[in-house]
Amino acid sequence: MRTSIAAAVIATGMSTMMASTAMAATEIQWWHAMTGANNEVVDQLAKEFNDSQGDYKIVPVFKGTYPETLNAGIAAFRAKQPPAIIQVFDAGSGVMMGAQGAIVPVADVLTKGGYKFDKSAYLPGIVAYYSKPDGTMLSFPYNSSSPILYYNKDIFQKAGLDATKPPKTWPELFDAARKIKTSGAASCGFTSTWLTWIQTENLAAWNNVSYGSNENGLGGTDVKLAFNSDFFVKHFQSIADLAKDGTFRYGGRTSEAKQLFTSGECGILTESSGGLGDIIKSGMNYGIGQLPYYEGDGRPQNTIPGGASLWVFAGKSDAEYKGTAAFFHFLSQTKIQARLHQVSGYLPVTLAAYDETKTSGFYEKNPGRETPIQQMMGKAPTPNSKGVRLVNLPQVRDIMNEEFEAMLAGKQDAKTALNKAVERGNAAIQKAIGK
Repeated sequence: MRTSIAAAVIATGMSTMMASTAMAATEIQWWHAMTGANNEVVDQLAKEFNDSQGDYKIVPVFKGTYPETLNAGIAAFRAKQPPAIIQVFDAGSGVMMGAQGAIVPVADVLTKGGYKFDKSAYLPGIVAYYSKPDGTMLSFPYNSSSPILYYNKDIFQKAGLDATKPPKTWPELFDAARKIKTSGAASCGFTSTWLTWIQTENLAAWNNVSYGSNENGLGGTDVKLAFNSDFFVKHFQSIADLAKDGTFRYGGRTSEAKQLFTSGECGILTESSGGLGDIIKSGMNYGIGQLPYYEGDGRPQNTIPGGASLWVFAGKSDAEYKGTAAFFHFLSQTKIQARLHQVSGYLPVTLAAYDETKTSGFYEKNPGRETPIQQMMGKAPTPNSKGVRLVNLPQVRDIMNEEFEAMLAGKQDAKTALNKAVERGNAAIQKAIGK
């Protein structure tokens, strides 16, 4: 009898284990680079999706900065242990597109999951940036952004500046930064995150100036860089001159400078619209303005997307692809996109979410929050303003940052820095494309 009872207990236990295993949700790893308020959004979205059904479980995994996350994904793929989903910043788009066989286009993933993919439902400028020339969307534009200007209204008032009128042009911004510094309203007048993306790539697009040949890389991989023209030299020399007495303060290569603004050290910040969450959390009395430009015919033009998109690695199971498709479908819901846009500052990726936000009166109640969308969608892009896509853009950005840092340290002038960055960048591009 004891043997029979023991056998029954074991059988029951095994049946329970088998049942629980059969019912276990398919785990889908999502590697990302979000910190602060944006990390909280990632966790919340994963929880909501997981709670909405029982077949799949999204598991967010923080992997460091944007470049660190990209490198981790590449290493994991080579080791044949990649996640299902990886968040890749805009600069890594060319790298992912060139990784033949490493990724599955998001349009195909959605189709495999039984969802109809309609690219006309998404903001045109964003879809175009993350698509092949034939229009196939390769990645899901999770957190697209546009660079804008933030300013501390209290510091403006202390400096005798009009807190209702942010500077519109770069000369106006430079003057305002000097007044903030000389008046003692703050120890630093101006700082900027992402000198490569904001002060170079978007500076070119917003002012309709060439960054490089072949439509900045969107028309072909053999690109000759052009950001050492007199236009760029004048701009960066102005920044270098402001850095000499601390009017401009350098924070770092990515988003580190945001802390100089939220702490009250600097009165003006050019940063991603996606940086809004942390600025709100700081409790400061802030304002928003357009990204500054230089006056000229047809200017400003249009900004180009930043932020990141979600790529799907090849070699995963059918269940993981179906779960990934279900998650992307969840993220595409109008209520989700509208909320994500409103709480984070990132652009809504669907036109329906934009329309809902607009008709709700959100922009009227929150002045400046429509600015990044208007900047990107205000005009049809030109060959200079479609975006920047290099097969090794992260490497080229590293080269640029090295030369910028030497310039800001007073070791070289802007002309020398930009000439060296272009020369080294061109050599790196030629090596990357095998020439």
